[in-house]
Order: sequence, then structure tokens, then C-alpha cells
Amino acid sequence: MTPSLLAGAAALALSLAPALAQEAAAPPRPNLVVFFIDDLGWGDIGVQGAEGYVTPNIDRLAAEGARFTDFYVSQPVCSASRASLLTGCYANRIGIHGALGPSSQVGIADGELTLGELCRSVGYATAAFGKWHLGHQPRFLPTRHGFDEYYGLPYSNDMWPFHPDGPKPWRDLPTIEGERVVALNGDQRRLTGELTRRAVDFIDRHAEERFFLYVAHPMPHVPLHVSPAFAGRTPRGLFGDVLEEIDWSVGEVLAALDRHDLADDTLVLFASDNGPWLSYGDHAGSAGPLREGKGTTFDGGVRVPFLARWPGHVPAGRVCREPAMTIDVLPTVARLLGAELPAHPIDGLDIWPLLAGEEGARSPHEALWFYYHQNHLEGLRAGRWKLHLPHGYRTMQGRAPGHGGRPGPYDYGVTIGLSLFDLEADVGETRDVKDEHPEVLARLLELVEAQRARLGDALTEREGDPCEVRAPGRVDE
Repeated sequence: MTPSLLAGAAALALSLAPALAQEAAAPPRPNLVVFFIDDLGWGDIGVQGAEGYVTPNIDRLAAEGARFTDFYVSQPVCSASRASLLTGCYANRIGIHGALGPSSQVGIADGELTLGELCRSVGYATAAFGKWHLGHQPRFLPTRHGFDEYYGLPYSNDMWPFHPDGPKPWRDLPTIEGERVVALNGDQRRLTGELTRRAVDFIDRHAEERFFLYVAHPMPHVPLHVSPAFAGRTPRGLFGDVLEEIDWSVGEVLAALDRHDLADDTLVLFASDNGPWLSYGDHAGSAGPLREGKGTTFDGGVRVPFLARWPGHVPAGRVCREPAMTIDVLPTVARLLGAELPAHPIDGLDIWPLLAGEEGARSPHEALWFYYHQNHLEGLRAGRWKLHLPHGYRTMQGRAPGHGGRPGPYDYGVTIGLSLFDLEADVGETRDVKDEHPEVLARLLELVEAQRARLGDALTEREGDPCEVRAPGRVDE
């Protein structure tokens, strides 16, 4: 080879070296298992202080992977929270608000890209077992939005004729397999076990290919039900029994991965859709040291457990205190799978550096936003700071909690004014420090105005940018 050719080859090798090194450093595409638990509070797992029952399998995920202490959902309510997890968007961006009921005529739009569709775009087998709650009409079901298989409830397990308060004439609660109703008002004592059986069977059938398994347990959302094998096992009562059965379910899925030697090839994520439903008293969970619970944008309503395990890639025993949110799951998975993100705007960002424990990794978000009701912008988290914008909220402070499955009455007549909390010094959001940090307040209010221009804010009667906000799917379309 001539000197010029040698020089050219050397230059080519040098130019390719960074790309080759990056490719070599990139982890292989993992299987994906996501557990999404309904109404599980921040303090409802053993590793975060649960009492009266044990969660060894859930705690195992923390010991063998990463635990995020400051992980959030975008809204403290069912449908909106699930929309954000599965699309990487704030739910109000895609027109999903609150908790869709049996009479709802809207659901997830055809044009949204779900986590199921993302995984299927790169050849993954996909399944969703449990609660869906993004529309119960056929066009909104999981089988139309990226999942090969579906079995579960289309909305919350209390939306049936046996609600203890009977506030609405609920219809019979369907259990759906694929797109077919296979039961009405089914025995919920069997629900956790049946979802687990199907999850394990899915792993058994797809162990030789890449897969995404979404297990969305409908409990401990009330009404609480538990199989005879777990009934009466815990000092905590029925709530503790339900949590131990859910923990058993996690253990069965992990055992299936072990049986097929897939643990090292699988990213397992565990989270909740919002904080505990405090009005149910002994049938409700705990937000630990956090203020309030489900249905509020205080941290007790929107900060949830989040665990991630992928041996060899997510450091074992890692504790991450950087803020992140469910909207970040989809773009992070897209990076790992080499899948394309949608052309339309999403809100989540890649948090793989946080999961992988990269030195100096920080939250990629300038701010995380908290909405409730019909596009009410109520607050944000930016670094150590939590800003509440003026809004009303519900509380159980000074009220008698419920008992035995019946709720106690909330006080809906309370409000919070513009307030700034330092969560590193005051995790319970008790001391307003805006007067001590006027420069922080001014900076955050600038961010608020920009966010209102993007996605709107019903509290201040602001319309969002039509290029940013998308409509939900509608039955009459």
C-alpha cells in the first residue's frame, strides 16, 4: 500500500473510531417490563417505609437496580397519568383529562404514538394486562394502539354497580380480552392472580424474541379485593393483604424472567399512577413524608415510587434524587431500542444517563409541570424548588378518614396562594419561602408564562398554541 493510501486508511480509521466506540458502548436492546400500580403511595413499598406488610420482591428491584426518590406523574388522576406514561406527553397536550368513565365518548387519538407502538415498530411482541383507562370504545383499546394482546378492565375497578357510595348509576364493569367482553362484574378477588398468570404465560411464549409487557394492576385502588391465599395475612388488614399479593405478582414475573435466563436482558420498571386516595382511610395507602395525596398537585399526589432494574446496565442499589417523570419513559426506551420518536411534539426527555448512573448526570428538564382538572396549571418542579400557582384543592386535614371501604368527606373549600417550597429542606411543603428567594420566584414565573403560551392554562383563561395542543380521539369521528 502506498504511503498516501496508508495515510488515508489511518484517517478513515480515526474518523470511524468514535462512532465504533459509541456503538460498542451502547447497551443491547432489552426486553421491557413495566409495572404500573393504581393509587400506590410513595410510602407504600417496604424500601420507602411501608409498615404492617412486606414487599420483598418490589424491594428486590430497588436492591438490584435504581430507586428514584423524586419521580413524578404529570397529573394525580388515572387517565391523565396513564396517557403521559404511554405517550411521553403531558396529558393536556393530547386532550386527555381526569378519569374517563363508562359514558365517555373520547379516548386516545389514533395519531398518538404509544409505548406499545414504539416497541412494535422495532419488532417487539407486546401485551397489556390490567387497567387501560384511555377509552373503552373499541377504537381506543390497547389492541388498536400497539398491543398484540390485552386482558383487563377498560377503566377503574370502582366504576361498577357496587360502589359503596353509589354516587352514580354505574354500568356493569366489563372485563375485556382483546376487544371482546368476556365477563361483567367479574370476581375481583381473582384479578391480581389472573393478570399475573397471563403475564407469566406471555413471557413463556415470547422468551426467544424481544417483548414489551405492560402490567397495570387495578389495585390498591378501591374497592380492595384479594385472593383467599392472601386474605388475612397482614397486620395492616385488607390493604396490606392486597399489597402482598401485588408483591407476589412482581415476584412471579421476575421468576419467569429468571427461568428463561432473561433477567440480564430485561429492563424492568415499577411505578404508580398517582398518590394514595386518602379519604378511604384504612383502605388507602400512605404518601410517607409528603403532603396530601391523590387528587392534588402537592407531592403526595404526584410523587410516586419508581424503580428500575437491568443488571449490568443500571447500577445495583443506586438511589437517584434528580427529578424525573413518567413522560420520560417513552423517549428513554426509544433511545435503548433505536426506535424513532414521533414527528409531533412530545414532552418527555431521555433520562438514560440518570438510570445508568453516569457521573454528573442531572435531570434534563428545566421544569416539570403539574396539571389537574380541565387543563389547570397548578405548579412546577425545578431542581430543588416546587412552585404552586394559586388554586383550590381538597384535603382530609381535620376530617375523619373513611373505614372499611367507605370514604370520609374531603374539605373542598381550601386554597393555596402563590407559594415556593424548597423540597431539599422541606419535603412536606410546609414553609413558603418566596419572599426569601425573589430571584428564584421571578425566574420560575417566566417559565410559567412560556408554558401557558405552549399548552394553555384554564385557571388564567389562556389558550394553548394550536400547533402544540392536539385533540383526543372521539367516537363520532
